Amino acid sequence: MATTLRISTRNAQFQQWQAMLTNRTKRQRAGELLVQGVRPITLARQHGWSFRALIVPDGRQLSGWARQVLDEVAAVRVSMAPELVAELGGKDDETPELVAVVELPADDLTRLPAGHGSLTLVLDRLTSPGNIGTLVRSADAFGATGVVVTGHAADPYDPRAVRASTGSLFAVPVVRVGSHRDVLDWVGSVRSSGTDLQVVGTDEDGTVDVADHDLRGPRVLVIGNETHGLSAAWREACDDVVRIPIAGAASSLNASAAGAVVLYEAARQRGVGRA
Repeated sequence: MATTLRISTRNAQFQQWQAMLTNRTKRQRAGELLVQGVRPITLARQHGWSFRALIVPDGRQLSGWARQVLDEVAAVRVSMAPELVAELGGKDDETPELVAVVELPADDLTRLPAGHGSLTLVLDRLTSPGNIGTLVRSADAFGATGVVVTGHAADPYDPRAVRASTGSLFAVPVVRVGSHRDVLDWVGSVRSSGTDLQVVGTDEDGTVDVADHDLRGPRVLVIGNETHGLSAAWREACDDVVRIPIAGAASSLNASAAGAVVLYEAARQRGVGRA
């Protein structure tokens, strides 16, 4: 039978969970993430995330969905004062009926598929959590098999990124690494196993339009920083750099928009989503 805790004050455990909403270091040290919402929690269950605790407002009548999660998920049950659950829910005007505490997966590139149909999206030093979450959502929608966040970037587990992903963060493997070198070492190991994994960057000064480049084989697609674009190191490492033709007064696309366009083109070439 699952352990049940009751929390009615801002004790140490509550403060730790509250801090994880805004403090990246606290999330990393605890190895935990707070998850709110039916879709994100459902996707986390479907994709095998490990649940550590399930928090419910004390005395609240729960929906059938919430009762089913409590019945089926092996995790510590926490009955918490409703006003405290509201603080963990991240919305000023709503108290969620369930908040899940899940274990962060390992930042291990071997979690990423690297076979014939693999499509990995690499985000080079993106600073906006919203852009990262939106790109994870696009990666999920267009059939990417994994996302890598490199360098001094925003945290994909920031609540703003999680919300922007609309739950896709729990459906697509996401890995954080410190440098492009980590990714290139992984690419090298994949190639040594016989897979022709190509690295394709995106930039307004690319040498070929994205629609004219073959994106059907195993590919790593690299999206650069919102302000500075691809780093010099990534430019040098890419096998090819593609561009998105644009018109009008705009000089370039937002990183999340550019990523969605390139992912769509890869999906189109691969026939993803066709009946």
